[in-house]
Amino acid sequence: MTIIGITGTLGAGKGTIVDYLKNKLGFEHFSVRSFLIDELEKRGLPVNRDSMTELANELRAQHAPSYIVDRLYEQAKKTGKNCIIESIRTPGEIESLRKKGAFYLLAVDADPEVRYKRIQKRATETDHIDFKTFIHNEQREFSSTDPNKQNLQKCIQMADFVFSNDETIKKLENKISTIISTINKKNNGNDLGKRYCLRT
Repeated sequence: MTIIGITGTLGAGKGTIVDYLKNKLGFEHFSVRSFLIDELEKRGLPVNRDSMTELANELRAQHAPSYIVDRLYEQAKKTGKNCIIESIRTPGEIESLRKKGAFYLLAVDADPEVRYKRIQKRATETDHIDFKTFIHNEQREFSSTDPNKQNLQKCIQMADFVFSNDETIKKLENKISTIISTINKKNNGNDLGKRYCLRT
């Protein structure tokens, strides 16, 4: 079973990558975001980025930095299929998943104005914000010395594949296709090195 983790900046295209892996390659999908939304709704709390961040930090502090993705991994393992775990945001999550087997981390980024326009079109519960708040939210999650809090910068640095998504969906899909081909060669026993980055 191959586990693909996805990290990256807000609105960079993580959902588009998920759609491609699900619809074209048959991956199962598990999301930190969905996990947190379900938990917030159970507690009767508002669904917004502040409440999601606070809850995620609380759960990690109570249990372990990798608590949420460990829960998702257990769900993924039961399927016996190749899976995606989306919205990885702490180094501890990456370290835990790397101990579990064939895990590869993808990190995606794009120009901030392009990303903001995307979230405005997406219009989910957490997307109804102005550009200043968008940038503030990202900066808040970008780095931290607390292992229980988000550190996107470090997660991107730890990724096996790092790439930009400033262009078309087709070009993004081509990049993902190349990455999956590389992963398949690795899983089939071809020695491509311990880690390898496609920085495009």
